[in-house]
Amino acid sequence: MKQLTRLLGAAVIAASAMSAAPVAAEGTLVIASTQTPRHLNGAVQSGTATAVPSTQIFASLLRYDNGWEPQPYLAKSWETSADGLTITFKLVDNATFHDGKPVTSEDVAFSIMTIKENHPFQSMFAPVEAVETPDAHTAVFKLSKPHPALMLALSPALAPILPKHVYGDGQDPKSHPANSAPVGSGPFILTEFTPGEAVVMKKNPNFFLEGRPKLDEIIVRIVKDPSALLIAMENGDADLYPFMAGSQEIRRLEKVDGLTITAEGYAGVGPINWLAFNTQSDKLKDVRVRQAIAYAVDRDFITKALHRGVSQVQRGPIIESSPFFDASIAPYNVDLDKAKALMAEAGFADGMSLTIDYIPGPKEQQQSVAEYMKSQLKKIGIELEVRAAPDFPTWAGRVGGHDFELSMDVVFNWGDPVIGVHRTYLCDNIRKGVIWSNTQQYCNPKVDELLNAAAVELDQAKRAALYGEFQQIIGQDVPIYFINALPYHTAYKSGLQDVPTGIWGTMHPMDNVSWSK
Repeated sequence: MKQLTRLLGAAVIAASAMSAAPVAAEGTLVIASTQTPRHLNGAVQSGTATAVPSTQIFASLLRYDNGWEPQPYLAKSWETSADGLTITFKLVDNATFHDGKPVTSEDVAFSIMTIKENHPFQSMFAPVEAVETPDAHTAVFKLSKPHPALMLALSPALAPILPKHVYGDGQDPKSHPANSAPVGSGPFILTEFTPGEAVVMKKNPNFFLEGRPKLDEIIVRIVKDPSALLIAMENGDADLYPFMAGSQEIRRLEKVDGLTITAEGYAGVGPINWLAFNTQSDKLKDVRVRQAIAYAVDRDFITKALHRGVSQVQRGPIIESSPFFDASIAPYNVDLDKAKALMAEAGFADGMSLTIDYIPGPKEQQQSVAEYMKSQLKKIGIELEVRAAPDFPTWAGRVGGHDFELSMDVVFNWGDPVIGVHRTYLCDNIRKGVIWSNTQQYCNPKVDELLNAAAVELDQAKRAALYGEFQQIIGQDVPIYFINALPYHTAYKSGLQDVPTGIWGTMHPMDNVSWSK
C-alpha cells in the first residue's frame, strides 16, 4: 500500500510539473531536465543546464561531427598559417541575429574577447591576443603562441557568437539582462524563460542554413523531482532526457516500449564525479588530511554498490578514456590505518568536524555518495555534516563563493585538457564567484609550469609526458579525490530522428532533428 501511495504521489507530481509548463504542439520537442540554468548565455557560463538551450539560441563559428572533425557553421572556411599563430575564418554572408541585424566579424571579435575575459575556462582563449576584422566577413585570430585546443574551443557550447550591438553597451556580461532574454543567430528564438520551470524556443524562420531547423519548437522543461521526470518519459509527456546517469533510471527506461536509450554523444564531455576540497580551509590546508580522506573512501564500493556497476572508476584529473591519462597515478586504495595515522600526524588524532555539499538532482552520483562519505569518514574520526542545497544556483553559489569545506561535484574535461582540465588547477584561475573555475583555491607553481607548457606543445608524445608529470603532482597534493566517470545516456522517443550523438551530445544545435512521419 505504501509503495502504491508513493507511485501515485510521484505521478501527481509529474502531472503537475508538466501541466505547469507550456503545452507541446505538433513539431515540438520536449526536453526534460533536472538541471536549472541560471541564465542562457554560454559565453560566460559553463555546464549542461545552460549549454543545451544556449546552443539552440546562439550559433558558433564551428560545429563538430561524431569523428571529432570540425564542420562549417558561421564560418564557411578557415586557414591556419604555417607557424600556427594566425587563423583566418571566412564567415557565411547570410547569417542574421534574431533581431534582423547581420552577423559580422565585429561580432566574432567581440564575442571571443568577451569569452576570454569572462568565461570560467580562462585558459580556453588565453593565447588569443586579438581578432582582426579586415572586412565584415573575415575574422583573423592572432595568437601569442600555438594553441592545439583552439578549434575545439570554437564549438557551440563553448563559443557562442554574441551580438555586439546588444552586449557591447558597457554592462557586465556576466550579469547582463540579455543573458535571460538572449538574442542569437542560432536555429531557435527564445520566446519564454521561466527560471526553474521552462525554456521555450521557437523556430527561427531566417536561419542561415537552408531548410532548417526542422522542428517548430523546443521546450526544455525543468522537472526537479527525478521520479517525476522518469514518469514523464514513460507517459510520453517528455520526448528526450539527456545526461541521464542514474543506474536505476537507465535500467527503468530501457524497459519502456517506444523509447531508445543510447550512451553515444558524450565523447567530448569527459564527465568526472569527484570530491572537492577547499584547500584554504584551516582543516583541509594540510595535505595529510586530504590524503587521509582519500585513503578512507572506497571508490570501488561507490561504483559497484552505490552505482550498481554502471559507473567506471576514475583515478585522476584527466578522464581515463583520454590518451593523456596516466594510469600510474596514486590510486589511494582503502587503508583506514594509514588514514588514521595521517590524521594524527596532522594534529587531528581526536578527529574533526566538516561539512559536505552536493549538487541537487542526480541523487545516485551526488547525494548518495555524500551520505556514504558521512559513514565512511566517521571511521577515521571525522564527523561529517551533509549540507543540502534547495537548488543548483544555491549549491553553485556556495562552491563558487568558496563557502564550503568538502563538496561533491561533476566537472567535464571538455575534449582537450586545455579547455576542461587546466581551469581547475591554475593559480590565476582562482576566481571567487565563478563556478567550475579553480574553486578549490589550489595553487602549485610547478603545476602551472607544466600545464602552460602542455597548452602550447603540438607534439602529442611531449604533451602526454607533461600531462603525466602534472597528474603525479595532483595525485600527491590531492586537491580533489576522483571517484568515477559519469555513465551519461540519452533516452528519447523512437520516432525522433537525428538526435545529436556527436562529441557534445545535446550541447549541439538541433536544427536537423525532426519527427518521423
